[in-house]
Amino acid sequence: MTVLVADSIADIGIDTLRDAGHQVVNQPALSGEALVTALAEVEPQVLVVRSTKVPPEALDASPILSLIVRAGAGYDTIDVEGASERGIFVANCPGKNSVAVAELTLGLLLALDRRIPDNVQDARAGHWNKALYANAQGLKGRTLGIIGLGNIGMEVMRRAQAFDMDVVAWSRSLSRADAEATGIGFGETPHEVAERADAVTLHVASTPETEHLADRAFFEAMNHGAFFINTTRAAVVDEEALAWALEAKNIRAALDVMHGEPAQKEADFEHPLADHNNLYMTHHIGASTQQAQNATAAEAARVVSTFADTGDVPNCVNLATQTPAKHQITVRHLDQVGVLAGVLDDMRRAGWNIQEMSNRIFEGAKAAVASIRFDGPMDEDALERIRAREDVLAVSFVEL
Repeated sequence: MTVLVADSIADIGIDTLRDAGHQVVNQPALSGEALVTALAEVEPQVLVVRSTKVPPEALDASPILSLIVRAGAGYDTIDVEGASERGIFVANCPGKNSVAVAELTLGLLLALDRRIPDNVQDARAGHWNKALYANAQGLKGRTLGIIGLGNIGMEVMRRAQAFDMDVVAWSRSLSRADAEATGIGFGETPHEVAERADAVTLHVASTPETEHLADRAFFEAMNHGAFFINTTRAAVVDEEALAWALEAKNIRAALDVMHGEPAQKEADFEHPLADHNNLYMTHHIGASTQQAQNATAAEAARVVSTFADTGDVPNCVNLATQTPAKHQITVRHLDQVGVLAGVLDDMRRAGWNIQEMSNRIFEGAKAAVASIRFDGPMDEDALERIRAREDVLAVSFVEL
């Protein structure tokens, strides 16, 4: 397969793909019109990206594009709906950067408590101020609120517990029983977690449901002087509300992601909160350790090779979990050329839209069984035509 790599990924991923016999076109600085042009010129079956946005025009540029792999966990930079409409698989590499993001989260938490960046800045400027920086409260016994307890949130939880912190969490999939079994507190809502915590860290996916999850009401629920950390996506934070909280509630915050951050690896940067004394910013480096990049690149290569070898797509994010199929027909048939083609033609004539299908071969390759789920009006004549075929052994039909 031809694979266009439009972002920087670790060499292990590139080497693995080439060793597997794929033609890899490595152009790691593509974005915008340059991405569209490259897709049209290279015509890859597979596109691998990290932070590069994949808009509708990119989806149309290569007529044989079949798979987009996001070398990371989040995939909000890809037009997933458009890919689904075009029959293009979208896959991600979840969990491979969880430790890296968790490590940065704990680093930012320590930095907020001990004011490490300010210490360094003053020392470099020749200003000694031990009286100011020697009054940190410490983390032991304090409560960390975790919003989102997926792979990253769980890694953060483990590290916070190693610091003897109490943890309270909210997550869509977290139950009170699960929280108790894990040894953490349970929050009914994100706002309840904010009320109970000395520090809050966000680890939810960026979706329409989580947009501005941290809004004015969320910051109003936080304790005065509490810490706030976001290493997930900028969209989950209302930055106007955050600006209010920095002033009105003396919230101290650390952001690894922010609105308006440059798409390039190196560029001029401006942000209305960049100079605020209560805010630290890092350069969207949560997943950027060599360990995480190697693991993610290797997983991206595995997804591509599995697709090339079997047609299956590990970690696919845009296949329907439930189709509109209302009926299932199971056909036991001779394993001969054209049998299924005839069955499918009868189904087409009946106006049945096939949603799911599998065909399994019995030992000896003399017979097979096809399970076909479909949507459409019931047609007894179509069933009888299929049953009457000489190459069909038996037919069963069920309503789903």
